[in-house]
Amino acid sequence: MKLTDQKRMQILDAAEELFHSVGVENTSMDQLAQQAQVSKRTVYNHFETKDVLFQAILQRMFDKLAEGSELRFDATRPIDQQLRKIAEDEVTLLSSDAFLRVAKIAIMQVMQRPELAQVMSDNALGCKRFLETFLTDACNAGVLKITDIPFASKQFIFQLKSFVFYPTLFGLEKQTDEVREKIIDEAVAMFLARYKTD
Repeated sequence: MKLTDQKRMQILDAAEELFHSVGVENTSMDQLAQQAQVSKRTVYNHFETKDVLFQAILQRMFDKLAEGSELRFDATRPIDQQLRKIAEDEVTLLSSDAFLRVAKIAIMQVMQRPELAQVMSDNALGCKRFLETFLTDACNAGVLKITDIPFASKQFIFQLKSFVFYPTLFGLEKQTDEVREKIIDEAVAMFLARYKTD
């Protein structure tokens, strides 16, 4: 790795840590330079403003979180097993330290700068990347009957988010594996009760 790339990585690592612990607004470029162990000039050479740095942090975190595999509908496998696998992967993502970390940083900023909500929305993570295609293929195979696939996709994801992500993010409850299993079971069962063809 080139020295300039190494310095950039040090700055990004420092920014992620500071943005998470004290917030973007409360982090100064001087603090960033000290935390990254680089000069303030080096920080500005890589990121001309704190906003540019924040956008780079978000993109890096989104890229890390988007590395998971995409599941495709398989007509030879039971639909409940496939949806359960999607739900399990989504719950793992939603409750992961990495996801909660980016969510905390981003939500604090969105409260002050609503235009960032669009940036968040444009970055599809987890099953949001492929669920509509999966449901379309399942409908074409006659396994599911859905008239509004984008809405059904949100139903599935938001049910998991409501029970897993938000309570964990805001520290409302400490979830056990058993609780998460129940959430997954009920989400899949409710979805199939509404959309399964037979």
